[in-house]
Amino acid sequence: MSKTSLKKQLAVANKRIPADLVIKNGKIIDVFTLTIIETDVAVADGFIVGIGQYEGHHVIDAKGKYISPTFIDGHVHIESSMVTPQEFSKLLVPRGVTTVITDPHEIANVSGTKGIEFMLKDSENIPLDVFVNLPSSVPATPFESSGAILKAADLQPFFSHPRVIGLAEVMDFPAVRDGDDDMLAKLEAATNASTVIDGHGSGLDETGVNIYRTAHISTDHECVTAKEAIERIQRGMYVLIREGSVAKDLKQLLPAVNEQNVRRFLFCTDDKHLDDLVTEGSVDHNVRLAIELGLNPLMAIQMASLNAAECYRLPNQGAIAPGYKADFMLIEDLANLSASSVYKNGRLVAEHGYMVEAETKSSNVPAALMNSVRTQLCTADDLAISLHSPKANIIEIIPNSLITNHIVEEVTIKNDAFEPSVERDQLKLVVAERHHKTGNIGLGIVKGFQLKEGAIATTIAHDSHNIVAVGTNDADLLKAIQGIEEIGGGIVIVKDEQIIGSLPLPIGGLMSPQPYKAVNQALQVLHESLHGLKINTTFNLLLTLSFLSLPVIPCLKLTDKGLFDVKQFKHIAVQA
Repeated sequence: MSKTSLKKQLAVANKRIPADLVIKNGKIIDVFTLTIIETDVAVADGFIVGIGQYEGHHVIDAKGKYISPTFIDGHVHIESSMVTPQEFSKLLVPRGVTTVITDPHEIANVSGTKGIEFMLKDSENIPLDVFVNLPSSVPATPFESSGAILKAADLQPFFSHPRVIGLAEVMDFPAVRDGDDDMLAKLEAATNASTVIDGHGSGLDETGVNIYRTAHISTDHECVTAKEAIERIQRGMYVLIREGSVAKDLKQLLPAVNEQNVRRFLFCTDDKHLDDLVTEGSVDHNVRLAIELGLNPLMAIQMASLNAAECYRLPNQGAIAPGYKADFMLIEDLANLSASSVYKNGRLVAEHGYMVEAETKSSNVPAALMNSVRTQLCTADDLAISLHSPKANIIEIIPNSLITNHIVEEVTIKNDAFEPSVERDQLKLVVAERHHKTGNIGLGIVKGFQLKEGAIATTIAHDSHNIVAVGTNDADLLKAIQGIEEIGGGIVIVKDEQIIGSLPLPIGGLMSPQPYKAVNQALQVLHESLHGLKINTTFNLLLTLSFLSLPVIPCLKLTDKGLFDVKQFKHIAVQA
């Protein structure tokens, strides 16, 4: 802030000159005391400078509406929306979410530092504050093939960027536990830069949490039980309550929140598909759901604003108070919380669910991020899972969860190889390397998809983003993988060896350069094609598939190098 601007703000605060903007007849949500204050809010140069009786050049009559700080998503991968940061902002801002903490590790796993640079560049000068936590684990583990490998030296230059505020989810727990040199160098760089270090404590016991806290890791968004949340709070961590497209943890975690510990909780979405963002929203959905489940509305708003700002050391955000950014929204009803108008830096940016300014500029996507699908020719022989007995290790999905079960069942064998069975709900799962033409193909058996015919393939395959495919037969699987190569990455649906639906995502195989409305429309058409495979609609099948290749969340996953037991942290045979 310049001395000139501060001088003006002080004069307004002291009522010597009028404010730029005054909001009158509103009910201020005080997130510090969890009370309502009925008085004016004065704004100068984009900052709140006074709470009380003020005059201004421009006056807004709130007409009894609540004046709330806007919301912050504490942890999100923008790439999961399948659109660029510019388009992403148009989805969130009208809902009162004006700040996100993003981890660009999806695009970084494909394109390394060039991917991070693109996300930073594309999020400049938009009505959404995009703060970046640098990817700590590219790849997530050494047991898979990613498009890039980022060492501490690769990350170091980014810490000087004004919107880089931390080190993102440290998910390679063994590297932390065992004091891996490069992991320690990343932790050291983040600590020396006085930034926040995010955790990824899926399945960690008390000792594991102790290890993370000793490494100065201060957050976790992977809790799935209230007990886990309390263990982390007791050790000084912040817990991010996640409600995304697959991982829906709010109902299980909310009982852990009370008046004594609420200041250590905040909200995040982590991974949320475009269609869910359009229909449900971002963390505003978390807030509404928490209120619906009985949480004090003011506490829910506090979690989504002040708590998140303090967790990520954003001292001028998250409250309606002097010295804070004039990021606020007007709300008519706290029970059915929805922003009627949204202000960013004291300027109206959205009203009645729509952006006020429809300015659109095309994303300048580097060529290095396009044409990222590079594979060897895959044949039917490559998809054979040889078995000498019918007992097999199987991945069992848990609907609306990133966690899977490790089960052992008898399967059908034909010509000494696994034969998928729709009746038993035992399907073939494939992860094919697509970055360096290694020819690596991981094969496994998955239960729980309830797919009756056809195959699905996608390059959205966390976190290394190889090709992941599930199918009822090899012919459709091969056609789906081939279709992915033809469109340059994205999603392909096949039935009877014919492509019946596809969604091209040419930016790293993860995002589309098209406007979000066009992408959402294409996604709806894709979902109609999915229904042609007689899918189960009680969970998000596409996102569930995309997480079956993530070898840091229990219990059993599949990488391009084979079936992976997360608890043992090693590959195992499909044969039981």
